[in-house]
Amino acid sequence: MIWVVFAVLTGLAAIGVLWPLSRARGAPLDGDTAFYRSELTGIDTDLQRGLVSESDAKAMRAEAARRLMRTEGAREESGATSGTTWRRRIAALASIVMIGGVSLGLYARIGNPDVPDLPLEARRQAPPETPDLMMAISRIEAHLAKNPDDGRGYEVIAPVYLRLGRYDDAAKAWANVVRLLGASPVRETSLGEALVFAANGHVTPEALAAFQRALALAPQFQQARFYIGLAAAQAGDKTRARDIWTKLVAEAPVDAEWAGVVRERIRELGLPEAEASTDARPSSEAGQAIAALPDADRDTAIRGMVANLAARLAQDGRDANGWAMLIRAYMVLKQPDDARAALAQARKALADDNEARARVEAMASELGLGG
Repeated sequence: MIWVVFAVLTGLAAIGVLWPLSRARGAPLDGDTAFYRSELTGIDTDLQRGLVSESDAKAMRAEAARRLMRTEGAREESGATSGTTWRRRIAALASIVMIGGVSLGLYARIGNPDVPDLPLEARRQAPPETPDLMMAISRIEAHLAKNPDDGRGYEVIAPVYLRLGRYDDAAKAWANVVRLLGASPVRETSLGEALVFAANGHVTPEALAAFQRALALAPQFQQARFYIGLAAAQAGDKTRARDIWTKLVAEAPVDAEWAGVVRERIRELGLPEAEASTDARPSSEAGQAIAALPDADRDTAIRGMVANLAARLAQDGRDANGWAMLIRAYMVLKQPDDARAALAQARKALADDNEARARVEAMASELGLGG
C-alpha cells in the first residue's frame, strides 16, 4: 500500500512541474514587447535631459533592441506552437509515467528505508556557496583596475584575500594600502602576516621588516611582537623567542584566547620557563619610572605596587583582571604561597560571577596553581 501512495505523490509532483510546460504561451510576450519599446523611448528622454552620456545611451539602446528582437521572435514562434499543444501534453503524460516507473524500479533495487537522513547540524556545517562574495570581489577588483590609487578599496579586499587563502594577492593589496594610505601598526603587521602566510609560515626578511616598522610605530603592539618572536625561533634563537613570548603572555588580558596559543609555542621550544616579566618594557608612565630605578629600588617599588593592588582588591574584589595580575605578580616574585592565597580570595570575591571566576581559574591552572 505504501508504494501506491509514493507512486501517487510522485505523479502529482511530476504533473505540477510538467503540465505548465505543455501549454502555449501568448499574452505575456505582448507585455514584454511594450515594455522594451517604452524602455527605448525612455533612454532617448534621459539622454535629452543629460542624465546619461551619449556612449552609455548607445549601449543601453543596443541592449534594449536585442531584447526587443528576441521577444518579437518568440511571439512569432508562439503562433506556430498551438498545433503542437496536444503532442506536448501527450509527451508530458508519458514523462510522468516514465519518471514514476523508473524511480520506483531504482528504489526497489538500491533503496534502503533504514538509512538515516543527513542530520540537520551536518547540513548547517556544510560549506556555504558564496556567489555573492565572489561577485563582490569581482566588482572591487574591476573598480581597482580602473582606480589603482584607491587605497580604501585595497584595504577592504586585502583581508578577504587572506581569508580565501589568496596570500600573494593579500600581500600585494596590503602593500598598496601602506603605499597609498600610509603606515600604521595594523597595516604593517597585516602586510607582514600576509607575507608569512604566502611563505608557508616562514617569516621572510620582507615580513620581518614590516613587523619591525609596526613596532617602531607602537612598541607594545602584540601581534607584531608575536611574529618577531616567531622569527627569532625560526632563526634558532630560542631563548630570545621564549623571552619575547613570555612577556607577551604576562601582559595578556585574562580572557585573551591567543595567550593559550603563545604558551603552547613556548612549551614547544623545550626551554626552562623564563623568570619573567619584571623586566618587560613597561607601558605606563609609572612603569617607565620604575624601570629607570636601580635594581634594589626597582624591586622595592614593584613590591609596593603589588601590595597596593592587593589592598585595592581586598576592598573591591570584583575585578577579575586585577586578580589575574596579582596572582601573576606573586609568581614572578617567587611567592607561590601568596599567589595561592590570592587565588582563594579571588574565588570568594567572584563567587557570584561564574564567567570571571572561570577565567581566573584557567589562568591559575596554566601557572600550575589549579586545584
